[in-house]
Amino acid sequence: MAQSLSAPLMHKLAHELKDLYQRPEEGIKVIVNEDNVLDLQADFDGPVSTPFEGGLFRMKMTFGPDYPRAPPKGTFVTKIFHPNVSKAGEICVNVLKRDWSPDLGLRHILVVIRCLLIEPFPESALNEEAGKLLLEDYSEYDKHARLMTSIHAMPPKRSMPLSAKNGANAVNQSDGETSPEAAPALVIKKHKGVEKSKAAAVKKRSGLKRL
Repeated sequence: MAQSLSAPLMHKLAHELKDLYQRPEEGIKVIVNEDNVLDLQADFDGPVSTPFEGGLFRMKMTFGPDYPRAPPKGTFVTKIFHPNVSKAGEICVNVLKRDWSPDLGLRHILVVIRCLLIEPFPESALNEEAGKLLLEDYSEYDKHARLMTSIHAMPPKRSMPLSAKNGANAVNQSDGETSPEAAPALVIKKHKGVEKSKAAAVKKRSGLKRL
């Protein structure tokens, strides 16, 4: 872990993450690294009727030792053509700067950033090209932003699993069949060593059965 967590900070983050899990925000999925609570990321669904529609944008939050007195830093990991997001991913939004208050929490930050995807503020642009296009030639801005979304933010397509019973027909199930559950609003990233140990145990049991 890059830095130690104070007990009050750990408690605050845990409480906020639990609240986000129990009352998730639409279009936002929080991803937590159980080995480092400060490695907090969030996936934003591109809002409908915007140039980001259909995309999936990942943001990373970095917490300093003075949090919550000072705001966390927000950075988009996914490339996006947006007036208030620099080419390096830095986000320009007042809630992460002068409007920050210790009373505000993770939920407020995430909601404000999602609203920024819906309604940019070109007057305070970090990406001057995007800000200028939005003000002077929206159709060109929209075209460029959609192109960037299609190149960098399209979620990977998940192939439909084939069942042993139905074979290829499993792909052509009717709409009345049970669909897979929606992705949870809170995802826990487990340490890779745990998964490797499980795989080794399964392999060992399989070998004993063949004997």
